Amino acid sequence: MRGFWKSSMASDQPVLDLEASTSGNSFEVDGGGIYMNGGSDDGTQLAGRHAATREAAEYNNELDEKFSLPGTSKRTSGWSSVAVHNVTAIVGAGVLGLPHSMGYLTWPGGAFVLALSWVTSLYTLWQLCKMHEMDGLRFNRYHELGQYAFGPKLGMWLVVPFQIIVMTGLGVVYMITGGSSMLRVWQFYGPEDVSFGISAWILVFYGLQLFLSQVPNFNQLKIISLAAAITSVGYSTVAIGVTLKNGRVNNVAYNLDGHSVADGIFGAFNALGTIAFAYGGHNVVLEIQATMPSPPSTFKPYMRGVYLAYVIVSYCYFGVAFCGYWAYGNQVQPNILFSLENPRGVVSLAAIMVLIHVTGSYQVYSMPIYDMIETLLVRHGYSNGLLVRILYRSVYTSLTAFIAITLPFFIDIMGFIGALAFGPTTFALPAIIWLILKEPRKGSWHWCASYVCIVYGVVTTLFGSIGGLRSIIVSATNYKFYA
Repeated sequence: MRGFWKSSMASDQPVLDLEASTSGNSFEVDGGGIYMNGGSDDGTQLAGRHAATREAAEYNNELDEKFSLPGTSKRTSGWSSVAVHNVTAIVGAGVLGLPHSMGYLTWPGGAFVLALSWVTSLYTLWQLCKMHEMDGLRFNRYHELGQYAFGPKLGMWLVVPFQIIVMTGLGVVYMITGGSSMLRVWQFYGPEDVSFGISAWILVFYGLQLFLSQVPNFNQLKIISLAAAITSVGYSTVAIGVTLKNGRVNNVAYNLDGHSVADGIFGAFNALGTIAFAYGGHNVVLEIQATMPSPPSTFKPYMRGVYLAYVIVSYCYFGVAFCGYWAYGNQVQPNILFSLENPRGVVSLAAIMVLIHVTGSYQVYSMPIYDMIETLLVRHGYSNGLLVRILYRSVYTSLTAFIAITLPFFIDIMGFIGALAFGPTTFALPAIIWLILKEPRKGSWHWCASYVCIVYGVVTTLFGSIGGLRSIIVSATNYKFYA
């Protein structure tokens, strides 16, 4: 796309003049995308749509080349860095709630949903990575790929709202998890006559994130992300080891005795969302892939990192879910760490590792939000300099902290957010986009697999959202706010 570049008084970076035209076409920004008005008088609507989507994609690629944006400013990552970022993104707070989800789904249902989620999420992640580079273009953000498939405006509205819910929801859950981890250590070693509620510990975690939120881009998160990836394996190993060492608790049961029929049904619905929440890496997969240089194609080296990450994911998820449920049955706490009592030193170490992990994960999932904001700023000719960065990132971090303090319901929030946003973005949307852009032959393996993923995503979204919302309402009924 041809355009005219001019200097901005607000920034020393170039700003694209959106009033420029190409061959009689003018371009307008709408919904974060760019689309084409005018053009040839005899062009069909379909041809115009294809032209507009390609122009939008070229424009996005041009922005990435011209501006220093959080997601694409440096492309130096290798497959090992990709593996680290993916472990950090996928293995998060969700693993701590998996044993509790097993409690509502029981052994057959829990094992089936976990395995189905693992297989389908790996397949849809493969689809996204495969579509990162197509038709001579790079799709460095999830919504850019959505725009290419659905059109500039519809694509934005189908993807961005879900992504914002995912990123913000994860930020809230990680705020709760960070605060809960510090609270757990305090319960072990703090003075018995001095106690702090969860709200105070969330504020402490908020202060840490407020400082780290000023890291400019993905590449400069490498050390933080590496620490997060290592500790995710660490606390999962502790949870597995302690449950196996201590064995099963007295009167352990693997049924729903003690629950009403309604609690059992809605709890199972919420469990679907909680498991979906555990597979959220799709929302940053293209943004992580964008940190790799090309040519050559990024697909093979990126998938090498993804496969390594998924091996680690299988160990953490299945190990923690099965061992935790085996040891505690339907008595397991929503956060497995609160079921573990001894040895205190080891359990405290696990809580500290969880704290380190969610510290890194919060930043990994916040970076796409920062990238959206800065892209919008430069698109409209505003500076994305240091002062602006400090302002909007502080506001965003404060917002997630406020929501976490107001609604610190760990497992309920996970289930609701997991179903409402992760169901579409992890399972359904990648498969729908694949069907539109790749057009597999009807009845072929990819055609069938895509529809399985779509159906699973829709079922998870519908039923999981109902279960999660009901759980939040029930928990809020007896909760003392800001305690």
